[in-house]
Amino acid sequence: MKVGLIRCMQTEDICPATTDFKVMKEKKLAFEGVEDEIEVIGVISCGGCPGKKAIQRAAEMVRRGADIIVLASCITRGNPTGFACPHSEQMITAIKKNNGDSIRLIDYTH
Repeated sequence: MKVGLIRCMQTEDICPATTDFKVMKEKKLAFEGVEDEIEVIGVISCGGCPGKKAIQRAAEMVRRGADIIVLASCITRGNPTGFACPHSEQMITAIKKNNGDSIRLIDYTH
């Protein structure tokens, strides 16, 4: 499994994605039941509000080998700030539309 991780630009200065990487390594929470080795092929921010750059950034990670795009929990669940992105659903819809069935999308990490 080759993962491209997209995280919130607003929280990257306070969160080094440690928990995202930990749950991938330990295959917990969003990665529970994954039997394949998890290889992170890229980590990038959404590009800032309203997250439009996430669409092209996801496509680039797919081009570079990702078969799964993962939106970090800072986007969809508001971890660690308690404030989820108000544009997360639009990002998810646009990423899926742009990439079609070529990739799977996981909408949280922890």
